[in-house]
Amino acid sequence: MKHYLSLVKFSHTIFALPFALIGFFIALQQLNFNFDVRLFVLMLFCMVFARSAAMAFNRYLDRDIDEKNPRTIQREIPAGIITPQSALAFVIICSLLFIATTYFLNPLCFYLSPIALLVILGYSYTKRFTALCHFVLGLGLALAPIGAYLAAGGSFDLIPILYSFAVLCWVSGFDIIYALQDEDFDRSLSLKSVPVYLGTKNALRLSTILHLICAVLIITAAWQLQSIPSFSVLTWLGTIIFVGLLAYQHTLVKPNNLSKVNLAFFTTNGVASLILGLCVVLDSVI
Repeated sequence: MKHYLSLVKFSHTIFALPFALIGFFIALQQLNFNFDVRLFVLMLFCMVFARSAAMAFNRYLDRDIDEKNPRTIQREIPAGIITPQSALAFVIICSLLFIATTYFLNPLCFYLSPIALLVILGYSYTKRFTALCHFVLGLGLALAPIGAYLAAGGSFDLIPILYSFAVLCWVSGFDIIYALQDEDFDRSLSLKSVPVYLGTKNALRLSTILHLICAVLIITAAWQLQSIPSFSVLTWLGTIIFVGLLAYQHTLVKPNNLSKVNLAFFTTNGVASLILGLCVVLDSVI
């Protein structure tokens, strides 16, 4: 179990899960629904199964690349801890469990589940042919708030869509920063990424632009939430902190100094997501 949790980087659930909780609790307040433990647990299972399938498939598909990269050679498959066949079986099981779980949510979630799988699994192929791979990853995580809203409410709405687009820009931006570590390696294997295509300096500029757009969307979503009586001070507090941490991570990484990429990528973004999610959820229940 420890090795499979490491395979799927379970700790990185910290990025998408708070936004899924935001989508779920917004739906409850906006549609005047009572909290349903069954729906909540099913939504969490969907998150876990979908994300586990996506991460394991990425590790399976990239196993030969990871074996050549000094930064990733110790990952479970190239290190021989988990066999490729076991990883693929894990992907299939998680994918089937994801689809099965959506069946018990509502028909719309069930009908859309293959499309969600196509996006989150398809990302793993993209670095082989397009520098837009970061945006596909962002799109995959952007399904969290709207997916959770659909799980609770069974319909679409502007506010979770705003949060979804914010997540798309946020994740795409910080994944570009993370990819700076492998710029030379990716170029040597003809792999595609924004740093390879634009270079370090321009990649950081694009990341900054994406995070500026994310900040505008997050603020707009918070403004829209004010139409729902439950949301007020805490939502704005979480929003301000999130935007502040977005700005802070861009002070950590410079074109000539990438030593703090991991701090910018994991710690700063993880804390930002947790604080925003906690504030919005508490606002909805207090």
